[in-house]
Parts: sequence; C-alpha cells; structure tokens
Amino acid sequence: MTEQEKRTLVERALEARTFAYTPYSGFQVGAALLAKNGRIFTGCNIENAAYSPTNCAERTAVFKAVSEGIREFQAIAIVGGREGTEPVSLTAPCGVCRQVLMEFCSPKEFQILLGKGDKTWEEYTLEELLPQGFSGKNLESI
Repeated sequence: MTEQEKRTLVERALEARTFAYTPYSGFQVGAALLAKNGRIFTGCNIENAAYSPTNCAERTAVFKAVSEGIREFQAIAIVGGREGTEPVSLTAPCGVCRQVLMEFCSPKEFQILLGKGDKTWEEYTLEELLPQGFSGKNLESI
C-alpha cells in the first residue's frame, strides 16, 4: 500500500467515527477496511444498554463487507477517542475483533493502521497483534 492509500484509510476511519453511537461510554471508534478488490468498508462502534450486544467498529466494517460477498482484505485503519475530542492516542482492536480479523485475513500480510486525529498512524500486522492466533487451519487436523 502507498502512503496515500494508508492516509486515505485513516481519514475514512476518522469520518466513520463521527457516526458512532456511544451514549454510555462516550468513546467513539471508527474503522475503514480495505478489501483486496479496492473497496473500502467503514464501521463505527454501536453501544447498547445491555453491553453484550454492543458491536465494535472493526466488526461492523467486516460484517458489512462479508454481507456484501467480500471476504478478502488487505488492511484496516482504526481510530478512537472520547466524544467531542480529536483522538490523541492509539486504539487497538479488542480480542474479539482480532479473532474476527483472523477468520478472513492473512496474519502475516494483513496490515492494521492505528491512527490519531492528526492523521498519523502506527502499522502492525495481524500476527503482531494476535500471536499464535486460532484459525480454521487449527480445525483441519481434527
């Protein structure tokens, strides 16, 4: 990916963050998922008073893509921070989101960009954020 493509992903994640529904935590997260075919799917976190039905931005983006028949991805940008402020620190995906990404993405190749409001980011692979991850390959030996 080029630097401009990465910057675009971070910008789209920042835009998606504005749609977050966070009446309980006030912590808004946006994600922009780049499919291998070039399409970008965005997502935001959507809270629920019962908490467990809450959905993270990353999973929202993945589920939107999969529901439209897309299952191959190359990168995701994630930004998060308190409502009404620019994100100043990095927000990494939770464990559940890492596991969902593991279902569809190559751990060694899939890039995760953790961004901030100033449009800077740090890059990781899925393998770096989920070492020894569990995938469908683990079930092949059963």
